[in-house]
Amino acid sequence: MRTRNIVFAVVGAAALVFKSSYAGPFDEVVYAYGGNFVVSFALYFAAVSATQRYRHPCLGAALIALLAVTAFEISDGFGFMANVYDPVDLPANAAGVGFAIMADLLSARLIGGKAP
Repeated sequence: MRTRNIVFAVVGAAALVFKSSYAGPFDEVVYAYGGNFVVSFALYFAAVSATQRYRHPCLGAALIALLAVTAFEISDGFGFMANVYDPVDLPANAAGVGFAIMADLLSARLIGGKAP
């Protein structure tokens, strides 16, 4: 599962890099909130590898990811990174983590392993 977590984290990071190349429906929404969604997704998979030894790894990873992205938003980029606060960023972050949890549980079942 560690390899799968790394692959999903890299897919999320790649989606962030290529977000500006998107040209399709709802492009304003993708440009405004797609980064929040994919960063939260990638951060969940980075965190879930670190929480595997605990009783509820998905819950721990979700809390870590949401805490990190919420702190980033509220502190306006931790004070040294470019960020513009938008209240819709918080639900976009939560949606990214929620999608990551669904991908985590579904892929665990498809791979044949026990769902975390």
